[in-house]
Parts: sequence; structure tokens; C-alpha cells
Amino acid sequence: MKLTLGQISDQFDLPLYGDASIEVSGIASLQDARSDQLTFLFSSGYRKYLPTTRAACVVLAEADRPACSSACLVAESPRLAWARIATVFDDTPKPNGKHHPSAIVDPAARIGAGVTIGANVVIEAGVKIGDGSAIGAGVFVGEGTVTGNDVRLFANVSVYHGVRLGNRVTVHSGAVLGADGFGFEFDASDGTFVKIPQTAGLVIGDDVEIGAGTTIDRGALNDTQIGDGVKIDNQVQIGHNTRVGHHTVISGCTAIAGSTTIGSYCLIGGGVGIVDNIMIADQVEITAMSLVSQSITKGGRYSSGTGLMPGADWKRNIVVFKQLSGLLRRVRRLETGSRE
Repeated sequence: MKLTLGQISDQFDLPLYGDASIEVSGIASLQDARSDQLTFLFSSGYRKYLPTTRAACVVLAEADRPACSSACLVAESPRLAWARIATVFDDTPKPNGKHHPSAIVDPAARIGAGVTIGANVVIEAGVKIGDGSAIGAGVFVGEGTVTGNDVRLFANVSVYHGVRLGNRVTVHSGAVLGADGFGFEFDASDGTFVKIPQTAGLVIGDDVEIGAGTTIDRGALNDTQIGDGVKIDNQVQIGHNTRVGHHTVISGCTAIAGSTTIGSYCLIGGGVGIVDNIMIADQVEITAMSLVSQSITKGGRYSSGTGLMPGADWKRNIVVFKQLSGLLRRVRRLETGSRE
């Protein structure tokens, strides 16, 4: 696809400084863009690349425009402009509305209009697939699952029985939705663990995106719930009965234990661990690799752990860390004058 800068300016309502007839056929980074591509300046810290970029045009903030000698489109938020413009050049294969002959679809399943079903798909009885959805190769959809319209399940997604997905949900390859939560109770009489049946379901709202290899467990007593607009990265684990509020973003390799409630508009960094049975308020940001071991009742930015340092320094400091409780008692005795 080729678009002129004038067309992009009009379509995305971005002021253009330069020749409106210049054509672009794609997007790339400042350093790698070709002369027929559009690029973006997200931060003033990257201005140093402007003189050497070969891009036909740069999307940038007004404050950075004086430093740009090539054509430019001005955006209040260049990253948001990137997200919108990139959809024009997205070459992800589009659904074609066809059903592959190798797919196994139970006669009791209801398939909406214009649904694409790929090779070796299995759709069990009682499933309802909404209009315009696309079910990729090797996907399994369990009995009684219901999806909204325009849902996309990429190759090899597994959706267990009784899961409910809203409209415009995207699930990437290898994700598993609605598997059993991790529930066992120890029986001291014979020294074994007894499995607790996970009898509730999983409910996913509208406009949710779920990354590759992510697993979201079904509930034991109450449904696991993922709110509207939630974005979940790759290889995230969400335990049973957890509730995630609307428009929360969860980065890769985060693990959320069961029966946790997370508010709306939260930002959870990569590799975060969240223990079970706690509550996190709305608009909480948790930085990468933090351990959340207690409820957070007020919005804001939270961190845990220690910063990176040379290994030799870490070994010395960890010794002191183990002594902190004793040092604190000594300080308190000095402050109070006590000899205890």
C-alpha cells in the first residue's frame, strides 16, 4: 500500500509541513527507515537521529519540529499517532470467511455469519461463535463456550468449556483460557492432596487482547473475570477467581495468584508477582519485578526489591540487610536511652 503524506495528514488530522504529494509505503524506526517510509520521534532524547534519518517524513511533537529538516507531521502524542497510522500498514493476514475441510465442528455448535475456521480446528457442542470471528489453525473451543462478534483466536489457542468472550477479543497463539485453577487440599489421614474441582467459569469482556502463551484459569466458586479493554502480554499467569478491572495493562511474565482483585486502569510491569486474596485499587502502577504481598488501597506508583548493583557490592549489602532488625533495635535503644 502507498499513501501520500497529504492523505495521511487528512485521515489522521495531523498538520503537515512538507510536500503533500510524497508517497510512503510503510513505517520504520528513525535509524532504519528508507526514503519511502514514515518514521516517528517519540522522545526528544532521540533528536540526534533526525539529521541522519532517510525517512520521507517524521511524525513528531511540535516542540521537536524546529530540529527536523525533512517533511514532518505534527502530533500531540506521536506514540498514539503511531498506533493509529500503523493500522494502515498492518500486513497481518485477514480472515477470509472460509471453513477449512479438516475442521471438526459439532452439529450442535452455532457459527455466526462470516466466520473463518482454519485447519484442524475442533469446536464442541453448544459453542456459539459470533459474527465475523476468525478461528485459527489448531484451535480447540470447548463445550458451551460463547464468543461475541469479531473475536480472533490465533493458531493453537485452547479454550476450555463454558468460557465467555466478549466482542473484539484477540487471543494469540498458545494461550490457554479456562483451565483448572491450582486448587488442592491436604488430607492428613493418608498424606495426599485432594483436588478441588474448579466448577466456576471464565468471563472476558469486550476489546481484550491476550498474549501468546498466557494462561487464565477458571474459577473454583466464582468466575474469573477480565474487564473490558484489558491488555495482557505474553506468558502471563492469572489464577482462579481473580478479577481484573477495565483497561488494566499487564506486562509479560507476571504471575497473579488466585482470588486477587485488581482495579481499573492499572499498569503492571513485567515479571511482577502478586499473592493471593489481596485487593489492588484503581490506577495503581507496579514497576517491573516487584512482589506485591499485601493489598494496595490507594492509586499511585509502587515498587519493591533492590536496584541493580555489582555482584561484589550485593554480597556485602545483603549481609547488612540481614542485620537491619538488630540495628533498628539498637537505634531505638539509643534514642530512648534504654539499656535493655
